[in-house]
Amino acid sequence: MTKDILKDLIEQNRTTCDFTYNAITQENSTLKLNEDTASIGFIFRHLGEIMHLLLQFLGVPTEVQNTTMGQTDNGEVYNREGSKILVDEGYQKLYGLLESLSEEEWAEQIETPFFGQISRAKLLGHILYHNTYHCGQITLTLKRGKQM
Repeated sequence: MTKDILKDLIEQNRTTCDFTYNAITQENSTLKLNEDTASIGFIFRHLGEIMHLLLQFLGVPTEVQNTTMGQTDNGEVYNREGSKILVDEGYQKLYGLLESLSEEEWAEQIETPFFGQISRAKLLGHILYHNTYHCGQITLTLKRGKQM
């Protein structure tokens, strides 16, 4: 039952966020809400990177390097396709974890540097929340953003 619920949560997150992901183009990836915010491209890259980096705490190795967390958008133009690949691979790795971990393992506590000891399911919840949060930022920027 737990795995079915987790699968539904991942699928709903993907469905909801896909509306935003699919609206991102290379051309609109440089839009910002204002001078103090990050561009769509930076945020999209951040989404993909963080999915992979947080998945490491669930035992999924990655070669993805952090270039966005704790960083300021310096105006670099990010490759939309590269970021989309990171995000797509992140979701595929989440689905893979659903297949490989037992229901009991989802409830087990793991140690993380950011959140301390939390269950695997709670970390999954954070990944999905993080995706949704930044999709909202991107959506707002798509509607109201401008070139800076």
